[in-house]
Amino acid sequence: LPPQSWTSRINQASKMALLAWQEETGIKLVQINGQRRYGGPPPGWVGGPPPAGTEVFIGQLPQDVYEDTLIPLFQSVGKLYEFRLMMTFSGLNRGFAYAKYGSQQDARKAIATLNNFQVREGCAIVVRRSTQKRELSLDGLAASVSQQELEAMLRMVSAGVLGVTLHASPSQREAKLAVVKYKSHQAAARAKKALMEGNLRLGGARIRVDWLHPQLKQNLQPWEERPPSSRVHGGESLPVPTRAALLASLQDVLQSLIILGCRRGLRTPWFMTRCIKVQPDGWQLFQYRVMIQGYPAPFTGFVWVLEDGRGWSEQEQAEVAAALHILRVLGESL
Repeated sequence: LPPQSWTSRINQASKMALLAWQEETGIKLVQINGQRRYGGPPPGWVGGPPPAGTEVFIGQLPQDVYEDTLIPLFQSVGKLYEFRLMMTFSGLNRGFAYAKYGSQQDARKAIATLNNFQVREGCAIVVRRSTQKRELSLDGLAASVSQQELEAMLRMVSAGVLGVTLHASPSQREAKLAVVKYKSHQAAARAKKALMEGNLRLGGARIRVDWLHPQLKQNLQPWEERPPSSRVHGGESLPVPTRAALLASLQDVLQSLIILGCRRGLRTPWFMTRCIKVQPDGWQLFQYRVMIQGYPAPFTGFVWVLEDGRGWSEQEQAEVAAALHILRVLGESL
């Protein structure tokens, strides 16, 4: 926003003081993704970014205190590499910030010196070592969602995924919770924002995305796959095939899908697959789309495949994965 628009809303005096300080010092602040940043690196910085353990968390900030007060304060104890103030849309700060120093010694000095420091009378701030959160929790996943399907989808919409594990949801019966680990806090934060803004849904259910709380992580239980069951349709018992049985051959999988489809009054499925990404280690990401005449919507998804020792092509493996997904959906609706 132009300065005149930003300062005309709330905290006009504090915001005008910040603008005057920026003009006087020449310091530039960049606002992006709900935070305002100085440095990273600052002007005149020589060398690479600081090592781990150099960032401190700053909490309990009055919401009308800005960088003209905070940056000089935190610069007084050591050389700042970066300062990030979390902001609201209205122009208030969100009550917390992060300061990254050039060395671990300066970060420790900031904690020792500024923890419980009163930035104004009666307003003592909290300064402690920053914990670099790298794990997200995705709660409310349908029981039919597989680790492979979920990881493939997450790699498409976010960068830096290191791994995905599935657990029993502590809040919903017959639902899953996924723990997703990213390579850095920045990658996890960007993924969290993208997933929340994207209104993530899998299997028709709305997924709750949040940072993984340490206490929740400690109490998570692994997801236990239920044994295959039989479902009744039209007075007949319809067995739901197991993954091991279906993987016996491509023909068996497709035949099972055709038989199940016929019982639903559906025609033979039409598969469309294409490779959209190849990893150096040989893994390939396929996108699939399966049309079945008589079913209201196409089945779509993503799957990672690797060259198979039994002679299957990667495309055939992608079709198997798609068929398994459709079998699961159709079987559960019977």
